[in-house]
Amino acid sequence: MTGLLASVATVDEMEVVRAGGAAIVDLKEPSAGALGAWRTAALEAAVARWRGWPSPSPLLSATIGDQPMTPPVVAAAAERVAATGVPMVKLGMFPGGEPLGCLEALAPLAARCDLIAVFFGDAEPDFGLLPAIAEAGFHGAMIDTADKSAGGLRRHMTDAALAAFVTRARERGLLVGLAGSLKIEDVGPLAALNPDYLGFRGALCAGGRTGRIDARAVAALATALRDRRRAA
Repeated sequence: MTGLLASVATVDEMEVVRAGGAAIVDLKEPSAGALGAWRTAALEAAVARWRGWPSPSPLLSATIGDQPMTPPVVAAAAERVAATGVPMVKLGMFPGGEPLGCLEALAPLAARCDLIAVFFGDAEPDFGLLPAIAEAGFHGAMIDTADKSAGGLRRHMTDAALAAFVTRARERGLLVGLAGSLKIEDVGPLAALNPDYLGFRGALCAGGRTGRIDARAVAALATALRDRRRAA
């Protein structure tokens, strides 16, 4: 079943998406790039709030920022986020640099928390890295978009290519997600590919991805995903 990942910019927004039915609450600063990171103190406050939620509660993830693929830089950024208690840490597989070196450097952390590798469908993603990602002990892999002004994920990749990614990642035991300026009309076609979750920010906000989360938009997307599950 495909769940809703909702990216939030504040602790208050965490509460809105939890109430609206998000399966994963994703801490991300939309004004700071594709994977903009929260400050350490804010992450710690978010973890405290999450731990206080009644069970069952959504999963919690956070991004490490738009880091170059330099092993010490990526490892330090991921360690900073994980040290706050966030259980699921997302990091970008950006073009260039040393991706294999980064995966090797992150392997020790992957034994202590759930790491998620984020590919970018609009930035020449190298899905040939999936075996190395799994071997490094990562928990999951997803596709997003780097340039939020260049259209949604399905503008850059066909549904057939996305389906192939879902299959390849799942064959390696990875949690699989799809995101990238998705809209509510993308729910049907993308949920049909059976990813574990679909990620949203802009479609949940009044005024675009840097605006505020709208509870009605969260409820509409959660309902669309539930209806899709019932119809499957």
